[in-house]
Amino acid sequence: MPALDRVVVWAVLVAAATTATAATAAEPTRRVLTARASQLDPRAQPHPEIDFVFEKDGKPTDLEHASVDTAVPARGRLMVWLMDHNAGLFERASALGIHALQPHYANKWFATVKPTDRLARGLVRLEAATGRDVSEQVAIPPADGMMERVRMFLRWLSQEHPAGRWEQFLSPDGASVLWEKVIVAGSSHGATTAARFAMDVPVDRVVMLCGPRDQDQDWQAGPSATAKERFFGFSHLLDGGWSGDHYCRSWELLGLERFGPIVTVDDARPPYGHSRRLVSAADVGGDEKRAHSAVQPGKGSPRAADGRFLYEPVWHYLLTHPVGEVGAGVPRDPACRHDHPLGG
Repeated sequence: MPALDRVVVWAVLVAAATTATAATAAEPTRRVLTARASQLDPRAQPHPEIDFVFEKDGKPTDLEHASVDTAVPARGRLMVWLMDHNAGLFERASALGIHALQPHYANKWFATVKPTDRLARGLVRLEAATGRDVSEQVAIPPADGMMERVRMFLRWLSQEHPAGRWEQFLSPDGASVLWEKVIVAGSSHGATTAARFAMDVPVDRVVMLCGPRDQDQDWQAGPSATAKERFFGFSHLLDGGWSGDHYCRSWELLGLERFGPIVTVDDARPPYGHSRRLVSAADVGGDEKRAHSAVQPGKGSPRAADGRFLYEPVWHYLLTHPVGEVGAGVPRDPACRHDHPLGG
């Protein structure tokens, strides 16, 4: 081959290699994966008696979501989110090196099943989360409970996305989830179930956005498998859970006053006195419903003048603050009402 031809061939090869390298470098390292729960586990069943179905109006309703960024140093923690998928929260978890997963499980009982005593609603939550037969009001088998849905999703993720190392959250035989590596989190109804679950199963931490509620229930004062300093709450003061003394009650029944006073994040900076009880009075246009959802990333969450979410440091704190660092305990608030009647 003439020298000139060899130079041309070499230039073509170099150009091709450079293009391939650039393309590889441009590939996103954050992956968002989805799967239908009913397709991951043939045992999964709908429960129309509590409006829990796999399809509605011709569209699937059992879609599960997961995300991870393999370019970020991993913390070895998995956030299990017990509410509808929140893409903004998952992006932030990924940026912090936290794996994130949102399971679809039988949680639609809330609007149809009323508590019969002051522990009943907590038992329904526990059955929905674990699949154990602990409540007489619902019949949710293990395959439709949160724990098993998370396990089956993790098994699929381990095969579908090996680079994500999802198997680190499973036992070596894949038979169980390593819950001590899990941040169980949720908002509202999901925050309340997250707290109830963590009282039964030891987890790494609990993140409760606009929760927990269950103001006519007493399970919050019971023994907890997860140490109470691992529970973190955040809510907006305009939320109806405050006018009704729901949040202050649940937080005090959980014993969170032992780890510091309630801190208003609007005029404070992390680490917020290492408190487990954070609140905000930021402008939400006087809208109580917006206040309820404002504490998670979304269109209703307040922003600074430059467009940044005001609560960015709060979310970082809730997900990563060392659990061993706690604030100084304070007395309970005598103005917080604890004696809500059943059904009140």
